[in-house]
Amino acid sequence: MLLTLALFSTAVSAQQDPAAAFDAYTAQAFKDWGAVGLAVAVVKDGKVVFAKGYGVQTLGKPAAVDTNTRFSIGSTTKAMTAAALGMLVDEGKVRWDDPVTKYLPWFQLSDPYVTREITVRDLLTHRAGLGGADFLWYQSDNTPEDVLRLVRYVKPAYSFRSGWIYQNVMYATAGAVVAAASGMSWEEFIRTRIFAPLDMKGSLATLAQTAGQPNVASPHDKVKGTVRVIENASVDQVNAAGSVWSSVADMSKWMRFMIDSGRANGKPLLKPATWNELLTPVFVMANGFYPSAQLTKPKFNTYALGWFQHDYAGRRLNYPTGSIDGMVAIIGIIPEERFGVYVLGNLDHVEVRHALLYKAIDTWLGTGNRDWSKDLRDIYGKMQAQGDSAQARAEARRIKDTKPSLGLEQYAGTYVDSLYGKAVVTYENGSLRMRTSSKQAGNMEHWQYDTFRVNWDAEWRGSGMATFSLGVDGKPSEVRLNGGVFKRRP
Repeated sequence: MLLTLALFSTAVSAQQDPAAAFDAYTAQAFKDWGAVGLAVAVVKDGKVVFAKGYGVQTLGKPAAVDTNTRFSIGSTTKAMTAAALGMLVDEGKVRWDDPVTKYLPWFQLSDPYVTREITVRDLLTHRAGLGGADFLWYQSDNTPEDVLRLVRYVKPAYSFRSGWIYQNVMYATAGAVVAAASGMSWEEFIRTRIFAPLDMKGSLATLAQTAGQPNVASPHDKVKGTVRVIENASVDQVNAAGSVWSSVADMSKWMRFMIDSGRANGKPLLKPATWNELLTPVFVMANGFYPSAQLTKPKFNTYALGWFQHDYAGRRLNYPTGSIDGMVAIIGIIPEERFGVYVLGNLDHVEVRHALLYKAIDTWLGTGNRDWSKDLRDIYGKMQAQGDSAQARAEARRIKDTKPSLGLEQYAGTYVDSLYGKAVVTYENGSLRMRTSSKQAGNMEHWQYDTFRVNWDAEWRGSGMATFSLGVDGKPSEVRLNGGVFKRRP
């Protein structure tokens, strides 16, 4: 009887003070996932009903995370880019289904038909026929202009509009459309047309703008079993895809704007029809994009203009995520409930973000009482074990006791791929080393035959396999690395 009364008392308390219950749950989940820093905000009925920081900005330093601490928001930036285009649609400067070449006459993809037919809407919905193509910008020396020029050489991964592969470069192209149609850079447009009217005073459009700024979180990752501070990976080359840095204090204002049909303090920044267009499903996805779908078991999965969507407890949840080295973000909004939640973290793929998204929904909307943190840790723990097993199998397939065809010094040289760029192999102190940009280099460890494993200096980025081929003269003629075929320069 006493136990029953205690449970009843706890349930009543949670109903009376959802913020306190959610705070206690988040604090425990923070510990269970081994997070470094975390910030969470919840909005309901036009008000911030919860906002708090947990942990520290930088491991080993005392500065705590608070609601104004800035993190990379990653790909949750994409929804801002879509909204920016919506504002230009309202002004008659852009139409969703206009061809991209109307605004960017120089834009090309490898297929002339796709170049002619691809629309602004296609840029925002990951259906252009391209694979990931992140090699064009991630840890690359390519300028933003280079990235958009080189995409014309990327071969299609599937037929135009017949499939779906997440695509950052097409969002960068959408940013170029914003610039062309508005007459100002994407960064300036976001600052003056979104940050300023929403009073998002602490938000910055790019990583470069965080230099020298206070209250900025550092990225972290687990390296050889130990969590440590790592380098930021810039997304500035594809800014419109994910370069914004912000806080939950500011992003709560963005959530209220999106929940309130595109209005800021009662003033419309988007026409109702345009706001509705942003959240109208465009592409139906066969399966859930995230492992959390194993628990939510949605009846539909769709993608709108910058927003993933699925049903949860009879509601349509709109929820972009963001991930870049050592940083995570997630936003979830349910406009019909006037509800939203935003989570930021500074540990690589700390998936407590998904747990807190659904726990917040359950807490404020009364949709369930699942222990999302525990259940998702179980799922991600199994995924980690599967990944470790796959790595062990790859190691076991290695053919041991083989030797390279040539002396190591003979592999040294400059290798070039017109799309992937340059790989410079040097012979230093009796071993080989490869550099693919000013940002990425690593030592080469012989794997088998003429294949070497490149262990990147930034250990959290893992390794790559480089396989050399010999020409008719018996010398290395090319090296294959991460999908690129780099020809040796004479």
